[in-house]
Amino acid sequence: MKSFVLRGVIAALVLTAPAAAKPAPDSFSGLAAKLSPAVVNISTSQKIERPDVNEMPQFPPGSPYEDMFKDYYDQKRDSQVTSLGSGFVIDPQGLIVTNNHVIEGADEITVNFPDGASLKAELVGKDEKTDLAVLRVKSATPLPSVSFGDSDKVLVGDWVMAIGNPFGLGGTVTAGIVSARNRDIAAGPYDDFIQTDAAINRGNSGGPLFDMDGNVIGVNSAIISPSGGSIGIGFAIPASIVKHTVDQLIQFGETRRAWIGVRIQVVTPELAEGLGLNKARGALVAEVTPGGPAEKAGLKPQDVILSFEGREIRDSRSLPRIVADGEIGKAASIEVWRDGASQTLSITPERLEDFEKREAGGESAPPPPAPTAEPEAGAVRVEALGMTVAEMTDALRERFSIGAEVQGVVITDIGQDTPAGMAASEGRIRVGDVIVEVGQQEVATAQAVADKVDEAVKGNSRVVLFLLNRGGDLSFAAIRLGE
Repeated sequence: MKSFVLRGVIAALVLTAPAAAKPAPDSFSGLAAKLSPAVVNISTSQKIERPDVNEMPQFPPGSPYEDMFKDYYDQKRDSQVTSLGSGFVIDPQGLIVTNNHVIEGADEITVNFPDGASLKAELVGKDEKTDLAVLRVKSATPLPSVSFGDSDKVLVGDWVMAIGNPFGLGGTVTAGIVSARNRDIAAGPYDDFIQTDAAINRGNSGGPLFDMDGNVIGVNSAIISPSGGSIGIGFAIPASIVKHTVDQLIQFGETRRAWIGVRIQVVTPELAEGLGLNKARGALVAEVTPGGPAEKAGLKPQDVILSFEGREIRDSRSLPRIVADGEIGKAASIEVWRDGASQTLSITPERLEDFEKREAGGESAPPPPAPTAEPEAGAVRVEALGMTVAEMTDALRERFSIGAEVQGVVITDIGQDTPAGMAASEGRIRVGDVIVEVGQQEVATAQAVADKVDEAVKGNSRVVLFLLNRGGDLSFAAIRLGE
């Protein structure tokens, strides 16, 4: 009986023990030899026409100096700028992935292979938002190629290997681990970088980051370095983003991203509390684009988007990526938090690029008429928050550069060591912001702002939620009472 119990305990321990991490490989030589033939060096050239800065000296006709100076000034006027980067072959027929910044502005692109061959490349398509580009070369024989892996399964601490062309040296192999996931380095709207300590330097851009199965899990794109060299902080675009973008570039020569027409902001713990959410999650809708999919679906400012087509929106950064992968013109479900409860709406995304073209080609609206003169209204001190507010006047519009179309109550002073002062130190509010709503209700007078805050204090609320207009953009700010 004891023996049976002991065996059962041992079995349970075996079954519940965590899976052992993969050990470091004895050598990366096998992977390097297998994968290096598919990694290429990319060189570009761009002709720069420079205007004559100085006039060429005048010489007597037939002077030997005339031709010498003419050649010199012609060389200075028209010069070639070259750059180097990396890439990798994803199709034996000649499709190559690299970074957009590697080939941007190039007049000529040359792909150099490890065996010494060089081929001219044509641009299939590029995407500035994700910094990706696809090239095509024509080869008489099939080219060595590599495949994408599942970057979503990559874990912090996993071994990775990078191959590229640092400083123009040619094929160089470095190795390290995944240092972090989901990094936002403010490179673009879809940032979701894999961070690695594998050495990445200038020239590695566009090269692959491999897992230990030899699959591409990222495209090396950026580093953080005061000196310009590797300090062990490199970033790769995850394969999940690369594959989706590359497929569209190959199929259409451009991207086709879904768009729903909202401007969003981060849900902070204070905002979550003010909106009745159990924790900070989702993406808070600050503005809805007129005539866009969100407005047609009934979304409103102050809605918190919790999921899109069943995919959880963990934070505001994840919403653009998830929506962009959606299907254009097909109804999708979107879960929002509104008035203390969740509800599901149906929304039909449109194409982001079509909206951007309309915006770029649209004529600017005529300026609104100048407001009629009005007397300066008295300021009101909101004691519970430690700030002063005043009703809109021409003088305040001029002082804080507030547009004539903006209506609300202006924050004119914020005290130090007060709840409002703490919020101001974190950039949540500032003098010159226009209060549009307090506690999800519009306010038109300074006294109304003070009254709404007093109501929150008497109701034992811990935070007060404001809708602010700053420079024409709407955003929400929560100020914690007594902080």
